[in-house]
Amino acid sequence: MSGVRLDGIIKAYGVVQVVHGVDLEIADKEFVVLVGPSGCGKSTTLRMIAGLEEISGGTLSIDDKVMNRVAPKDRDVAMVFQNYALYPHLNVADNIAFGLRIRRESKENIVSSVKEVAEILGLEPYLERRPADLSGGQRQRVAMGRAIVRRPKVFLFDEPLSNLDAKLRTQMRAEIKRLHNRLGVTSIYVTHDQVEAMTLADRIVVMRDGRIEQIGTPMELFLNPANAFVAGFLGAPPMNQVKARVARGDTGPMAEFAGQTLALPALADLQNAEGREIIVGIRPEYATIAADGAAGRVSCRLDLVETLGSEALLHMAIDNDPFVIRTETLGNLDLIKAASGFTVRPDLIRVFDSETGAALPGQERSA
Repeated sequence: MSGVRLDGIIKAYGVVQVVHGVDLEIADKEFVVLVGPSGCGKSTTLRMIAGLEEISGGTLSIDDKVMNRVAPKDRDVAMVFQNYALYPHLNVADNIAFGLRIRRESKENIVSSVKEVAEILGLEPYLERRPADLSGGQRQRVAMGRAIVRRPKVFLFDEPLSNLDAKLRTQMRAEIKRLHNRLGVTSIYVTHDQVEAMTLADRIVVMRDGRIEQIGTPMELFLNPANAFVAGFLGAPPMNQVKARVARGDTGPMAEFAGQTLALPALADLQNAEGREIIVGIRPEYATIAADGAAGRVSCRLDLVETLGSEALLHMAIDNDPFVIRTETLGNLDLIKAASGFTVRPDLIRVFDSETGAALPGQERSA
């Protein structure tokens, strides 16, 4: 078993605390992604697990052993960095083998281990090349090979794809996922890219200001964000959020905004709550373009259309507040060009408290 457990982990620089009591348990062979905006504490948390940052408070355990005072080299973890951190004067084979030579492994074991890793990562043709002669994606595979060859208990990834172009990022995401499925090593991955988080993770940990906002599977967080921050962070594009007041309708509670109304889900907290300020969350995928006169239609202004091939993003405005609709382009081009309103099913709406940002209870959905 190679699980990782964080109990009340704190990091402070003098009187400034940047990680505030993080509690997290990662199971053996699980792939967990820490995600959040820049400065949220995700990389600092990863570096504390690696031993590159001293833990100011709380307990870190790996494989049920407390690691707070254990040197990085003795934690049996391997880290893949954003900048590759390869030795420029060594060829690919020697870069991969470096950690094994430090541990004074036998020459036969080093040769066989490097060969095995090179086959896994498709690096056999490049073993004699130096890093300067490799592409960004090849360098990142070498960095991963150097981590894999040590056969650690835990892999740590610190934004490893952020230096690659869009096409390479997509390819490397798939390679990392295949690698995890093949090796089954507990992995902790840090990124600010929510697409990476959604595609790679068994579970996602969303962080903000040094605290955990929510933990769950990608679909749990997509369907049931705990608060408006998580809702606005996950999704491409993220969830639309419209400030509104609760009004009474003939068939149930309504959201009132910009002189218009929209039917809300029948939540207990919205009954007899006229005048309460709320945030109405609508995923761009759930809003449907609607013509004039459609029941429940909300009027808005079309500002911009981004065509993405089979799909398009319609950048609308309700008064001056932005609102995005994601729709299929095939068969819809005329409708898209004339778009001036949308409808959405009440059960697809997510309602948040305007003061705390917390999702109102009773609206959990399953995939």
